[in-house]
Amino acid sequence: MRTFANPVIAGCYPDPSVCRVGDDYYLACSSFEYFPGVPIFHSRDLVGWTQIGNVLDRPSQLLLPPGTPSSGGIYAPTLRHHDGRFWLITSNIPHGGTILVTADDPAGKWSEPVHLPDVLGIDPDLAWDDEGNCWCTFAGIGQVRIDPLSGAVLSEPTRIWSGTPGAQFPEAPHLYRVGDTWYLLIAEGGTERGHAISVARGPAPDGPFEPCPANPILSHRSTDQPIQNTGHGDLVQAGDGSWWLLFLGVRPRGGTPGWHVLGRETFLAPVTWSDGWPVIGTVAPVMRAPTLPAAPVAATPARDDFDAAELHPRWISLRSRPPEDVSLVERPGWLTLRARGGSLDDPMVTFVGRRQEQHDLAVRALVDAPQGRGGLAVRLDEQHHYAVELDEGEVRVRARIGPLSEQLASRTVAGPVVLRVETWSSGPGMDHPRQEPDVVRLGFEAEDGEFVVLAELDGRYLSTEVAGGFTGRVIGCYATAGAIQIDWYDYRILSSLDRVDVADDLVDA
Repeated sequence: MRTFANPVIAGCYPDPSVCRVGDDYYLACSSFEYFPGVPIFHSRDLVGWTQIGNVLDRPSQLLLPPGTPSSGGIYAPTLRHHDGRFWLITSNIPHGGTILVTADDPAGKWSEPVHLPDVLGIDPDLAWDDEGNCWCTFAGIGQVRIDPLSGAVLSEPTRIWSGTPGAQFPEAPHLYRVGDTWYLLIAEGGTERGHAISVARGPAPDGPFEPCPANPILSHRSTDQPIQNTGHGDLVQAGDGSWWLLFLGVRPRGGTPGWHVLGRETFLAPVTWSDGWPVIGTVAPVMRAPTLPAAPVAATPARDDFDAAELHPRWISLRSRPPEDVSLVERPGWLTLRARGGSLDDPMVTFVGRRQEQHDLAVRALVDAPQGRGGLAVRLDEQHHYAVELDEGEVRVRARIGPLSEQLASRTVAGPVVLRVETWSSGPGMDHPRQEPDVVRLGFEAEDGEFVVLAELDGRYLSTEVAGGFTGRVIGCYATAGAIQIDWYDYRILSSLDRVDVADDLVDA
């Protein structure tokens, strides 16, 4: 029996939307304040996913000005294949509203956006009926008919279903026709511990809809399951006729209330049908894989030497990425970052990072800053980040937690230096109800490669339960004065054999 590990896409890749074209599956996720926007993945077995690009990869497609708050920006896309083309609709909050783009190849290039100013709800969905009508359903749950080519709204908005009576935030609608019946899948209960998926069915795209008597058909609220906040999903029928659900969830750690630090991730669960209703199977960290032919994907390279002509799609920046501030050609084989903002508190700070995808890892970068200041940061938002930076021959560790900002340690060094961050998860314990989800160690490497730990910090302060919002950690390099250059960036998963207790032996500040 072949198995797979959940999540199938780890790290801050929430709100998955999936479609199948022949034997290929494509999936898109929310990206919020990060640029480029809407990462898109490919799979042939629903288990192994490879990022093939970003849908919104040009400033003309994605406007994220400095006023865009963290956890603002791009919300909940819907990805569909219709009439030989790929269609993606999403919302840019608070700037840009609802937009729709198309492509012949999901790896790009995607079109310039069509704006739909009269579609006012987030989480827009697309579905076509046999008459060629295009139905756009959105959070609320409201619905209009649209012309997807012009963005014109062709009908008055109608409320078609509001989910379970009393449940908050009916959102994330997806409309499907199965046989002669139309199914409306929604999320409700909010994206925290009460998150859930419910479903209704009707004879037409606009209903009338009857709710499933077993609603919610997915929720882990009030359970001891290691995967929580399950909701916001999209159904897909595989080539062998089986049905599957891609959905978001989190993996909280530590004591109570539990803190998740990686963001909302993408999980996979089987779906069966009973009495005309979808039934979602058990969700667990290890599950039986689809019976599709196995299609393993290459592991993401641990190290980037910045020798390519452009950054891999996995690299993201904050709100924009001006080429004059982020360069691979200024010093060949190095990534050059030029400062725009004076600190990581600045919404427009020059930053290039990767989503944190595992709980136990080491990130290392060789940084040269002869005429600048910058380094390596673990970022959740402008008010919650830890950093180790190089400035005028000193390595410094800084922490920002809400209104508090502090330099914690420093050490004099010479020349380029390898900056290093490690994160180590903590297991839950009934006798430690306030145990942290993980610890974050920051420092640099001595000439002999020894990790000189300057600070060890509680990871809960870089969690969604503390900071709020919809994103997870991103670990990357930044510049806050002049220019810095990075020769390489190395991201490696750690095992228990790598663990060293340094809590009682930190370098004296």
